[in-house]
Formats: sequence, C-alpha cells, structure tokens
Amino acid sequence: MLDQPVRITTEAQNQIRNTFEAQKIPADYGLRVGIRGGGCGSSWLLGFDTPGPTDDVYNVEGVRIIIDKKHLLYVLGVQVGYETHEGGGGFTVDKG
Repeated sequence: MLDQPVRITTEAQNQIRNTFEAQKIPADYGLRVGIRGGGCGSSWLLGFDTPGPTDDVYNVEGVRIIIDKKHLLYVLGVQVGYETHEGGGGFTVDKG
C-alpha cells in the first residue's frame, strides 16, 4: 500500500484546509484526485467528495486524498499545487 501516491504543495495544503473551514465541509469528505475522460481527451479531476466502494483514501501531509483504484496508475506521482493570479487563483496538477 502506498503512503503518499500524490504530493501537495504547502500553498495547496493551506488552500484546501481554508476551503474545508470556510465552506464547513464535513470531515468525511476529502480531495478527490483523478482523471476525467480517456486517451487524448482526458483531463484532471479535482474536487471535494466522499469515498466510495472503489476508492482508496490516503493521508497526504494532513490532507485526506481520495483516489479511485482505476485512476491510481494515472495520478501516481502528480503534484497538486495552488497558484494565485490577477483573476483569483486555482489548483494545478503537475505530472512532472
């Protein structure tokens, strides 16, 4: 079993914790990391969700991460970050 299949930058950790607190998201939720679509049309999936029967749950830097077992191979080693810019900010995913 993997301890930390993904990495989370300090900025993303802070943003995730702030969002949980500000939105009063229940403790049984976590950050879902996965892919949407397939092949050349796939895109990253990030969102707050509860785990289902096909999910594994990890504690990465104190953040609850939910990954569907079918997506694990695709998300293994990615880094979730958070960048701010003039228009606001958003999460980033880097496969590097």
